[in-house]
Amino acid sequence: MFIYLFKKIAIPGNTRLKCVSWNKTHGFIACGGEDGLLKVLKLETQTDETKIKGLAASNNISVTQTLEGHSGFVQVVTWNEQYQKLTTSDQNGLIIVWMLYRGSWYEEMINNRNKSVVRSMSWNADGQKICIVYEDGAVIVGSVDGNRIWGKDLKGTHLCHVAWSSDSKILLFGMANGEIHIYDNQGNFIMKMKLSCLVNLTGAFSIAGIHWYHGTQGYIEPNCPCLAVCYSNGRCQIMRDENDYNPVLMDTGINVVCIQWNPNGSVLAVAGSLKAASQDKDVNVVQFYTPFGEHLRTLKVPGKHISSLAWEGGGLKIALTVDHYIYFANIRPHYKWGYCSNTVVYAYTRADRPECCVVFWDTKNNEKYVKYVKSLISITTYGDFCVLATKADENQPQYVLVLCNSIGTPLDPKYIDIEPLFVTMTKTHVIAASKEAFYVWQYRVAKKLTAMEINQLARTRKEGRERIYHIDDTSSGSADGHLDYSRAFEGTRDPICAITASDKILLVGRESGTIQRYSLPSVAVVQSYTLDCRAYQLSLNCNSSRLAIIDLSGVLTFLDLDTRAADSTGQQEAGEQLKLERKDVWDMKWAKDNPDLFAMMEKTRMYVFRNLDPEEPIQTSGYICNFEDLEIKSVLLDEILKNPEHPNKDYVINFEIRSLRDSRALIEKVGIEESSQFIEDNPHPRLWRLLAEAALQKLDLQTAEQAFVRCKDYQGIKFVKRLGNLQSESMKQAEVAAYFSRFEEAERMYLDMDRRDLAIGLRIKLGDWFRVLQLLKMGSGDSDDALLEQAHNAIGDYFADRQKWLNAVQYYVQGQNQERLAECYYMLEDYQGLENLANSLPENHKLLPDIAYMFVRVGMCEQAVSAFLKCNQPKDAVDTCVHLNQIADEESKKRTKPLRVKKLYVLSALLMEQCHEQMQNAQRGKVKEKSSESASALAGLLEEDVLSSTNRFADNAWRGAEAYHFFILAQKQLYKGSVDAALKTALHLRDYEDIIPAVEIYSLLALCACANRAFDTCSKAFVKLESLETLKPEQRQQYEDLALEIFTRYRPKHNKKSDLDDVLESEDSKPPVCVATGAPILEYRFWMCSVCKHCMKAKEAGHYNACPLCHSTVS
Repeated sequence: MFIYLFKKIAIPGNTRLKCVSWNKTHGFIACGGEDGLLKVLKLETQTDETKIKGLAASNNISVTQTLEGHSGFVQVVTWNEQYQKLTTSDQNGLIIVWMLYRGSWYEEMINNRNKSVVRSMSWNADGQKICIVYEDGAVIVGSVDGNRIWGKDLKGTHLCHVAWSSDSKILLFGMANGEIHIYDNQGNFIMKMKLSCLVNLTGAFSIAGIHWYHGTQGYIEPNCPCLAVCYSNGRCQIMRDENDYNPVLMDTGINVVCIQWNPNGSVLAVAGSLKAASQDKDVNVVQFYTPFGEHLRTLKVPGKHISSLAWEGGGLKIALTVDHYIYFANIRPHYKWGYCSNTVVYAYTRADRPECCVVFWDTKNNEKYVKYVKSLISITTYGDFCVLATKADENQPQYVLVLCNSIGTPLDPKYIDIEPLFVTMTKTHVIAASKEAFYVWQYRVAKKLTAMEINQLARTRKEGRERIYHIDDTSSGSADGHLDYSRAFEGTRDPICAITASDKILLVGRESGTIQRYSLPSVAVVQSYTLDCRAYQLSLNCNSSRLAIIDLSGVLTFLDLDTRAADSTGQQEAGEQLKLERKDVWDMKWAKDNPDLFAMMEKTRMYVFRNLDPEEPIQTSGYICNFEDLEIKSVLLDEILKNPEHPNKDYVINFEIRSLRDSRALIEKVGIEESSQFIEDNPHPRLWRLLAEAALQKLDLQTAEQAFVRCKDYQGIKFVKRLGNLQSESMKQAEVAAYFSRFEEAERMYLDMDRRDLAIGLRIKLGDWFRVLQLLKMGSGDSDDALLEQAHNAIGDYFADRQKWLNAVQYYVQGQNQERLAECYYMLEDYQGLENLANSLPENHKLLPDIAYMFVRVGMCEQAVSAFLKCNQPKDAVDTCVHLNQIADEESKKRTKPLRVKKLYVLSALLMEQCHEQMQNAQRGKVKEKSSESASALAGLLEEDVLSSTNRFADNAWRGAEAYHFFILAQKQLYKGSVDAALKTALHLRDYEDIIPAVEIYSLLALCACANRAFDTCSKAFVKLESLETLKPEQRQQYEDLALEIFTRYRPKHNKKSDLDDVLESEDSKPPVCVATGAPILEYRFWMCSVCKHCMKAKEAGHYNACPLCHSTVS
């Protein structure tokens, strides 16, 4: 981050200020001071026009109001953001709550305790409660509407600070003796806070500030420190929560006055004074730290005594009260962002997610892709690629470099053991550095390299694509940098502070001012340079001849790497410092195509330098994305991050540099001939292209061709040649309009010339099929039928790609695209439409198998079988029936309702019968003309072969249906009281143990036998049950206990078997079983179902309209 003072406001009457608070939502600034001074100010906000132009706000005061009501020194001011209230207190203990009404602030409530002075006030996170602490130990918690919730008197203590936790469950009270006590939100004492920052210090220290960030805009990483406690002696601790026994400890080295977090908890500002070594008076400073205690910047502030500070709602400004002045400082944050192939990549935090939200925003198509990344450290971009540096795991010291493309797709992650504090990229390498070592990874991107560069890459690849080097080692460029981390963790007296690289060299900056130069890709130490400053940011120009250095205080200097200069002793040393030096610089970018051109940001101005000479500045606050073709692309990240989920294309601005602006003005005012001479004197491919385009507009083809040759634009030269071959002037103009992307104009010209075909061709090239369809409907004639079909299908594809299947169906129907139509019906779950489509297709159509499989996937087996048979795939049809039978098996294992399982078995059997019938009909059709019986028999055998090879299920398709039919029938008879019939039916179930679980069969049989007092059969059923291996021991014990209870009372008698029983049990000549009663059919006359071939007693057939098993109609 970079910070600089930009405005000073004096308070009339030289009234000393004590406190300041900035309303984050509406931008009001309240400041209080001596003699009851209380003022509310507001800085001018940016208009939409200035935002879009990238101009900084004028920062003039738009609102100022003096609030009268206090008589003593105003010591505390605090805002209630949610309810837009201002609460103030003075040295006499008077508290006033102010409200906004029609643009002015008025007193809403007043409270005067008169006993003591208010030391601190704090609203909780949702603005519902305020806690007020008095110096004498009194604590009052009140509601937003002025009611007192509770009060407490902490006797024997002097209070000076209060803070709420984010969930409003905890209150922290800072005591005058430096202790911090933790209370719950009802005022009950919990414990004292452990103050690790005061270890080894004796005496009492006053608390300078307690600030607890409530996570309103998310945290920069999970479990991030958010509670800051700072003492006037400069000692500070930042904690994750009130019980954190391992806080971040800091010694700021200054006399601290106050502290405050920025609005997203990423920067802690600490204000105070520092004893100057050369002067007697103190120097006012504001120091900025990360939540992990890393020092970011120090801002020096003029004046005698700094008293307080406040952040603006966006975190881009800070207000400081010093003596009788308010100073304002602008902050240029160090955002995590980058730019690759028209894509702006930026990261932000959200309150509802622990991860960092990384947005890949394609500025060309205005499309964005979002990734959520845990513990993001940095974003680095080059060309078409982006590298995200993250922590691998919170508990382990391992890190990941993730190579992504421009839409955020991860291509290659690399796990490294050193912390990637500094990361840079070239077109072949990613270099990441900690303070002691740097890691070099050659990532693969050989597709755009020349043959010579590829050979060079292939050589280094053999040496190892990943290497690591310690900063103190002298690398010779051989394979000594293999991936050995043991040396990387050794310390150094001169840590790394910045790195940069080009295709040829790697530069590593160290804190002493030394810059080490390595060759790439061999990574051999080539040179060492010495600077007078510690580098914060390094940047190489496009031919690696000059280095730009921005130091910690924002001073930009330059080093010419190739020249040698004499030092003070007359010795020759490498690198010459250039005479240019600029202050307050926070960003810079070299041009990609000119080593002498660069752009830099200085406060709120952008300067472009050519050969170290500046052009007139441009007012903007944008971050420079790209400098190429005499154009600078800048992005207003401040504006984008105010609403990061909806980036606006207006916030990406293109600036033309002076030579491009002058050339454009010359061409417009003077003409092409004279302009070409100016461009000849200041040659650049972009200027030649500008001339070529101007010449094309005027159809000066000779000049246009020469200009295209000068800027090496082969497509442009071919275009001019093609224009030269056209006879019609209006045709040339239309082609030129299309070349400059003025497509509406070009189309209109084509239509005026009655060349509808060219207008349609243009729209087809652009992929604008909606317009193609309109143009086709404008004309008449049958020759357009094929094109009309193509247009309908292309529009159908457009809707299908966006998953608007209903719209796609309409166009596919008109385009007769049956393949895509089937896909749309399937996605819409319109199975009737899919069935109609299958019925409309001719036999053996290539789409039928696909449709059949769609039906199989959704369990519509009947339609699937029909489709398979229509495309002559009987084996697949049988497989479908088998699949349905397997579903029934699975359902039975799940102990689903028996009726549902029977239905599934019946359906699969019916489908199998249908398969049989259709295949037999097909075979009969083939042999109709041949009366030969042998041919017919052969066809039947072939069909049987297809079925038998599939599954044994095909032999007896009705077996599963029979099993569940008799299972249900036995239970119905038992409940009806027909116990004898139930027993006979249950006895049949013994043949179906492979379908119905044995425990179900023998339990039912035992029950029926017991009800029928056939205790002999009942006993056999119990013996079978107790011998089942599938039973758990406790279940088996229950059966044994039940058997004991039954058979001690009723002795199982052995009945002599009748002849009927022998007939029933003989395997060879079992009589058919009546599906209505479950009894064997011994009569000669009986009814047989024409579908399932199952029988029913003749006397029972009269009572049924449908077969009890398959439910087909009784004929």
